[in-house]
Amino acid sequence: MTSPGGGTGPDGPRPAGATAGRREGLASLLPHLSQHRRALAAAAALSLVTAATGLAQPLLVRRVVEAVQDGGRAAPAVVAVVVVLVAGSLVGAVQQYLLQRTAEGVVLSTRRRLVGRMLRLPVAELDSRRTGDLISRVGSDTTLLRAVVTSGLVEVASSALLAVGAVVAMALVDPLLLGVVLVSVGVGVVAGVAVGRRLRDLARASQERVGAMTAAVERALGAVRTLRAAGATDREVDAVGRAAEQAYQAGVRAARVQAAISPLVGVAVQGAFVAVLGAGGYRVASGAISVADLVAFILYLFLLVMPLGQLLGAYSQLQLGLGALSRVEDVLALPEEDPAPRAAPAPARTGAHLLELDGVSYAHRGSSSLVLDGVSFSVGRGTRTAVVGPSGAGKSTLLGLLERFDDPVAGAVRLDGTDLRDLPRAALRARLGYVEQEAPVLAGTLRENLLLAAPRASEAEVAEVLAAVGLTGLATRSPLGLEAPVGEGGVLLSGGERQRLAICRSLLARPELLLLDEPTASLDARNEAALARALDAVQRRSTALVVVAHRLSTVVDADQIVVLDAGRVVGAGRHAELLETTPLYRELAATQLLVPG
Repeated sequence: MTSPGGGTGPDGPRPAGATAGRREGLASLLPHLSQHRRALAAAAALSLVTAATGLAQPLLVRRVVEAVQDGGRAAPAVVAVVVVLVAGSLVGAVQQYLLQRTAEGVVLSTRRRLVGRMLRLPVAELDSRRTGDLISRVGSDTTLLRAVVTSGLVEVASSALLAVGAVVAMALVDPLLLGVVLVSVGVGVVAGVAVGRRLRDLARASQERVGAMTAAVERALGAVRTLRAAGATDREVDAVGRAAEQAYQAGVRAARVQAAISPLVGVAVQGAFVAVLGAGGYRVASGAISVADLVAFILYLFLLVMPLGQLLGAYSQLQLGLGALSRVEDVLALPEEDPAPRAAPAPARTGAHLLELDGVSYAHRGSSSLVLDGVSFSVGRGTRTAVVGPSGAGKSTLLGLLERFDDPVAGAVRLDGTDLRDLPRAALRARLGYVEQEAPVLAGTLRENLLLAAPRASEAEVAEVLAAVGLTGLATRSPLGLEAPVGEGGVLLSGGERQRLAICRSLLARPELLLLDEPTASLDARNEAALARALDAVQRRSTALVVVAHRLSTVVDADQIVVLDAGRVVGAGRHAELLETTPLYRELAATQLLVPG
């Protein structure tokens, strides 16, 4: 098992965008819009008012023209035109603000849902994905949903209403001229929609390339010291540049299609204007319609052109948004870690054994090779058990099963006599403390890291665990005390300080069972001795310990040492006993000068 941040699973990292593509429709937007339905309804109502003021303007202008032709008073009609124009503009401004605010709300709620799902995905699923691609889905993909709201759904509704109103009004003025317009504009609209249908898939492909680029940047920044030490900075810059080039090419392909839509409609509209001016002039000359009618018809044609442009723009934005939404929905469709137990847990027992492993076998998903094979041993209350063995023996995998990052393929792990699969994961992990081998430290302050598992711990408790692992000086060396920043990934701390800080974090939660994966890997001899004293104090509080170790000096006094080799238990007992009965343990001890002469 690897950490989620690594993006590497048993079968290697999953390429960005490797998830089977989902083709989302408008219905998939509804869950993201449902909590904003009142604001959207208000924006839609305001759009109706805006459309009504737009439709009223040509009628009022026709009255002005008729009044001037008849020699009557045009002032009232002019005032009405001005009032309608100003009112329409004000209502439109309010509508746009409401849409923009609602769009930000949609992005916010979608990001919350997406992050909540990502952080609850099974560890094995996270291990198979690239972290940068997931970050891209939270960032750039959700941002495209903003345009779906501001230039999409409501715009489609209001533009469609305005277009229908303009068509009806033109039909009332002159049905013959309307027929000329519909033929010309209809050809352009059909062509634009046909071209735009490709945009969704191209938008998804573009976002996938952006995700791949983000993953490449995240990979490089996460190992910047290694790259510089290895002289590989230029090669990594080139690799990120190639990913950026691929994102650029994908974006250009989408832009090419999007750019083709407007000219198609523009040509059709220009043709419609030319046809209306020619045919309309002829009909005015023949007396079929008046000049005022032709002016009103042309104004309505303008009103038709504007919503048609908005409709096609909204259609393009919808396709772009739905392409990005498909990547968001890919993640939201993944199952979370099952929060519920498979059955009602049995009453807790208070026997001598807190933890029991009974014939536990495990294989990574998609692999038939067993990492653990029939592992059995028990851990008594108030005791310390060490798990040792060569690299690749399955020690860290074993701790992952105890935390239920995954479940065994055979056998059972029991806590207080209850199969772990019968316990809710949250309840199980509340009883465990786990210090990973890499001892990850989160960006933030010392206090934020210490209180991660025990947010209500008192200052006295914090001071106690800091003293127990020899970190009191860390809290006092900066004027900021516990508010001192630790840097990204704990870069401002030494390796040993990060290790001990992670141990403090677990000790503050006072777990029943403390799991330590190579706790002394980054400690010098002095701090190793301090940590040993701290673990002795923990053990006296009746906390059972399971320590995975390569350095046997830290576990020679353990109550039980379990020796793993190739996923099997090849020995179990105390140090002196194993030196006599288990050749592998004797070999490991000899290489560390722990075999008596």
